Amino acid sequence: MIRSYIIFLVFVSILFGCSSSDVTQNMPAEERFAIGKKLFEEEEYLDAKKEFEIVKLQYPGSSVADDAQYYLAECYYMREEYLLASEEYKSLRRNLPGSTYLSLAQYKIAMCYYNLSPESHLDQQYTLKAIDMFQSFIEYYPTDDLVADASSKIKELNGRLAQKDFDSAELYMKLGYYRSAAYYYNGIVEKFHDTPFAEPAHVGLAKAQTARKKYEEAKAAIEKFLQKYPHSKQLPEIESLKKEIEEKLQSRSGSGSPEQHSQTIK
Repeated sequence: MIRSYIIFLVFVSILFGCSSSDVTQNMPAEERFAIGKKLFEEEEYLDAKKEFEIVKLQYPGSSVADDAQYYLAECYYMREEYLLASEEYKSLRRNLPGSTYLSLAQYKIAMCYYNLSPESHLDQQYTLKAIDMFQSFIEYYPTDDLVADASSKIKELNGRLAQKDFDSAELYMKLGYYRSAAYYYNGIVEKFHDTPFAEPAHVGLAKAQTARKKYEEAKAAIEKFLQKYPHSKQLPEIESLKKEIEEKLQSRSGSGSPEQHSQTIK
């Protein structure tokens, strides 16, 4: 009797297990997506990801295919797996060109690299990628509501690049490698003129060129500084440097000593 009862229970469990499996396998894409979306909203990102992956792989032509693809990327993004997230956003843009998520996916690709961008003293490859992706977003979707935020983040990231170059320039100045210092200061002046590091870079460039005895170049750097920052707090310093340079130029003009006789500078 007991043996028969056990066999009956096993039979029932198998029957219901198969039935449940059939129901799951035959579930429409829309229901699958709805389950995934509910799990996503409950912050169950791993379980939600599985549902979105099933929709993506088994129902690529369904009405919720792009929704599933986008939220699959979002699952990775919310888990801070930014490289995987960026690949899924790219997959959406590549494989679903008619999706309403295209602009948002482009923005989120940029955000993935933005979140991977490290402090200024570290390698800045992700910073450069983020800037490139934000610029592409602005170019492709100039009227999007997120353009202002993208522009703000580009400015922030440019500031990070400028800081890295400024720190390098300052180090070269301390070491006495004035040519290298001038190179980095000038790069900031030319490429990152709208960052907080542009103003001190102008001053640094003038100092570096003065240290190299490149007085004409130093004078030109000072003139640019005075035009751009007429009310700078560094005016006393720059005016003093300007006076020093003018005296050097007058002395050189009076003595007729050629520049090639000047002391060799690193």
